[in-house]
Amino acid sequence: MGESALNQIHAQVKSELETCVDFWLSNGQDTENGGVYTCLDREGKVYSTDKSVWMQGRCAWTFSRLCNVYGAQPKWQQMAESCFTFMEKHCINRAAKGRMYFTVTAEGKPLRQRRYCFSEAFYAMANAEYYALTGQAQYLQHARSAWQLIWQLNNGLIEDPAGFVPKTIPATRQGRALADPMIYLNLCMVLKNCDPDHAAEYMARAKQCTDMIINLHHKPGLQATLETVGMEGEFWADITAGREVNPGHDIECAWFLLEYAREAGDKMVEQKAIEMFDFAYEKGWDKEYGGLLYYIDVLGNPPEAYEHDMKLWWPHNEMLIAALMIYQITQQKKYLDIFTQTWEYAMRVFKDEEYGEWYGYLRRDGKPTLPAAKGSTFKGPFHLPRMLIMLDGMLQK
Repeated sequence: MGESALNQIHAQVKSELETCVDFWLSNGQDTENGGVYTCLDREGKVYSTDKSVWMQGRCAWTFSRLCNVYGAQPKWQQMAESCFTFMEKHCINRAAKGRMYFTVTAEGKPLRQRRYCFSEAFYAMANAEYYALTGQAQYLQHARSAWQLIWQLNNGLIEDPAGFVPKTIPATRQGRALADPMIYLNLCMVLKNCDPDHAAEYMARAKQCTDMIINLHHKPGLQATLETVGMEGEFWADITAGREVNPGHDIECAWFLLEYAREAGDKMVEQKAIEMFDFAYEKGWDKEYGGLLYYIDVLGNPPEAYEHDMKLWWPHNEMLIAALMIYQITQQKKYLDIFTQTWEYAMRVFKDEEYGEWYGYLRRDGKPTLPAAKGSTFKGPFHLPRMLIMLDGMLQK
C-alpha cells in the first residue's frame, strides 16, 4: 500500500469520526433528564428509553477524550458533563458503598445491578479523562476510588457490598474471566496517562494484570487466548465455557498489552501481544464471508453462544487499532494488509451511507440484522469513536 492509499484511508477516518460524533450529539442526548440514550435505530430514533450505565461512563469518556485530543468544544464538554451529572445523581448505589447499577430508567430509577465491575470501570475511565481536561480534583478522586473498589472486588479482598455471590458455586467450580484483568489493565493505562503523579501505582497493578493474562489465559499450545480458565490457568477442555474464544476480545486485549509494553519497555510482553493478535486473527477471520467471527470453540466444537457466527462492529474496531499498532512496531506488510482488509470490509458492510454511523450487528454474510440498530444497551459512542481517534493519531505519524 502506498502513501496515497493511506492518505485516502486517513481522510475517510476523519470523515467517519465527524459523522459518528454528530450522530450521537444529534440523536443520543437526553436534554430533559440528562445523560445519553443509546438504544437508537438505523435513523437515530430512540427505541428504548432505559439507559445503560456502561454507556453513560463510556460516552463521558469519549467526549472528554475528544476535548483532550482536538481541543475543548462546548458541545462536547456539555455532553460529557451531562453524563457525569446523571451518573452521580442516579447510577451509583450509595447503600452498596459505590457499586454502580447496570441499567436505569430514563429518569434514573435503578433497574438492574450486576456482579461484574464494568460500570465502575467506565465511570473511572471517564472521570480520569475529565480530570485531565479540567484539572478538577473531584474527578480524580472519583476515578481512584472506583479503581480501588474494582481491584478489591476482582481479587476477593472484600465481599461484594451489593451482596452478589460468584456466578458458579465455588465448592463445585471456580474460574477466572479474561475480561477482569484486561479491562483493569486498560483502566490502569488510562489513569496513568491522566494522572502521572501516581504512575508507579498504576503501572504496578498493570503489570499484575499483564502477568495474569499471559500466564493464565494465553495458551500458545492451543494457539488461542481463553475467555475462562481455572484459578491456576487450567484448561477446561470438557465444558463449553472452558473452550470459548472471543477473537475480538483477544485482539482488544492485545493492543492493551502493547500499550503497557511500550510504557514498560517490555519486549516480551510486546511479542506475546503480537502472538495473541496472530492467533485470534487466524482462528477468527471468516475465510468464506470475511469479517471476524464473534465466538469460536478452540477445539472446533459447536460454540454455546447463539450469536457466535455474527459480525459485530466492535471486534472490527479493535482489529483496526491493533493491526495498525503492530504495523507501526514491526513494519511487517502483513499487518498493514490486515488493516486494509478490515477497513475495506468495514466500509462495505458496517458503514451506513444514508444515516451515518455504523450498524452494530450483522449476520454472518455481512447483512444487518433487521430492524437494523445503531445503538443498544451495549453499543454507544465508544468503540467506534475511540478507534477513529486512535487511527487518526497513528496515521498522522
